Amino acid sequence: MINQTKSLLAAIAIGFFFLGLNFSPFTASDSSSGINELPEYNTENPIKGSSSSNILREFNNAIVDIAKLTNPTVVTINTSQTVRQRQQSPFSLFFNDPRFDQEREYRRRGLGSGVIVSRDGYIITNNHVIDNADEIKVSLYSGEELDAEIVGTDPGSDIAVLRVDYADLKAIPIGNSDHLNIGEMVFAIGSPLSADFANTVSMGIVSATGRSSLRLNDFENYIQTDAAINPGNSGGPLINVDGELIGINTAIASRSGGSQGIGFAIPINMAKNVMEALISDGRVARGFLGLTEGGEVDRTMARALGMSSPRGFIVGDVVEGGPADKAGLIEGDVIVRLNGNTIRNFLDFRVTIANTPPGTDVELEIFREGETKTLTVTLGELDAEELASSMSSSELDDLKEELGFSVEELTDTIKRQLNLQSHATGVVVGDINQASRAYAQGLRQRDVISQVSGSSVTTPEEFYGTVSSLKQEGTDVALLRVNRQGRNIFVAFEL
Repeated sequence: MINQTKSLLAAIAIGFFFLGLNFSPFTASDSSSGINELPEYNTENPIKGSSSSNILREFNNAIVDIAKLTNPTVVTINTSQTVRQRQQSPFSLFFNDPRFDQEREYRRRGLGSGVIVSRDGYIITNNHVIDNADEIKVSLYSGEELDAEIVGTDPGSDIAVLRVDYADLKAIPIGNSDHLNIGEMVFAIGSPLSADFANTVSMGIVSATGRSSLRLNDFENYIQTDAAINPGNSGGPLINVDGELIGINTAIASRSGGSQGIGFAIPINMAKNVMEALISDGRVARGFLGLTEGGEVDRTMARALGMSSPRGFIVGDVVEGGPADKAGLIEGDVIVRLNGNTIRNFLDFRVTIANTPPGTDVELEIFREGETKTLTVTLGELDAEELASSMSSSELDDLKEELGFSVEELTDTIKRQLNLQSHATGVVVGDINQASRAYAQGLRQRDVISQVSGSSVTTPEEFYGTVSSLKQEGTDVALLRVNRQGRNIFVAFEL
C-alpha cells in the first residue's frame, strides 16, 4: 500500500475536482415567502462509493500503513541529571564567609525522541537530548522501559547513538536524503511536549533543503519541513512516503516556542556517516582542507575577476603545508565547484569538506587569472591539540589577546570550588578583559567552557586549537557552551 502513495498523490487532485463538481448536500430553498426554509435532512452520502471516495480512502489507508509500520521503531527518551546548586545565605554576604552557604541537590529531567535503526538495539537521537545525563531510559512503542547506554556522541552535528539490550527490535529502513525533492510529503513522529503524547504522528512536506547559517551547531545542512515539530520531538524520525528514515528532527524556528511550520531535520546521509564512525571508532574524524574564505563572489567581484557569472568564493589564507597548499591552491583562487557540484557559498562548502573522511581525494574546479583549472586535493584531519602545540608562544599570546581572555585546566580543586560534579569536563575561564567582545557577550571569569561551536574541549590546548582551527576555516563567530553555577548557558562572540 505504501508503494502506491506517490501515484495516489496525483490522483487525489482529480478526486478533489470531482468532489467540487458532485458534492451538493443541500437543495435550493424557495425564499419568495421571506422565510428561509431549512433543507430536508438527507441520509444518503453522495461521496460514499464514488470513484473520488475510493481514491481518498486508498490514500488515507496508505498513510495509516506508514504510521503502523514506522511507529514501533520510534522511542521516547527520558533523561535525568543530578544538579548541585549553592544557595547563598544572607549571613555569607554580611560576614563575607561562604561557609554559611548551603548546597542544594536536585534532579533535572529531560524528554526527547529517538529512532531504532538496527534490530540489535542501536538508536539515533540528538546529542542535546542526552547531553550531561546521568541516567537514560528508553520507552518502546509497546510501553516497555529499558536502560540505554551511550555508544558515542558528536556535538558538532548534534548526533548521538544509544544502544539498548533487547531481542529482535523492529528497525526502520534507512532512505537516501540526497534524493529528496522540495514539496515531497514527509511524516514526523515523536513525543512532543510530554511523554503522554508519545508516538504523535504529524504530516507535512519538505519545504527546503540545505538550510544552514542557523548557528545551532558547527556543521549544518538541514532539511526544512512544515510537519509539526515541538519540544520533545528532538531526535525523532522524519519519514518519507516509502516509510524510510530520511532525517532526524532537531529544531524549530518559532516566536512562541511551539510549532509554527518551520522545523529542521538533520539529513539521514549525514547522520548515518556520523553514526557509523561513532560505532566503529567512538569518534568522528572530519576532513580538513587548510584554507580560509577571502570573500564571496558577487556580480561586482565577478566583473573585477573577469568571470562570466558570480559563483564560488575567493581563497583567503592557505595554511602552509596543509592539504590545499600541497595541491597547489594559492591566495586569490576562486573555487567554483567541488566534485563537479556548483558551490553555493563557503559555509556549505565547509560542511561538505568536514563531512568527508580524511584521506579522501576531492576535485576542486578553480578560476585563476582568466583560466579554469581542476586540482585534486587529499583531505587531511585537523587535530586541535596538535595545532595548539605547533603554535609558538608568541602566536598563543596573540590569540589570547585577540580573544580577550585565557583558559585554564579544570582541576578537581576547581570543580569542588564551583560545586561541579566529579565527571564534569571543560576548561575554566581565567583572566578576562572587561573591554573584550567575549565579556560584552556575557562570558565571565570562572565560567567553565565545555564546547566551542559544537566541539568538546577538555584541555586548554584543545580549546586554543579548536578556536584557531575555526579561524583558519573562516568562521567569524564561536558559540561557547558554558556551565555557570550548575546551569548551562550559551555565549556567542565574534572571533
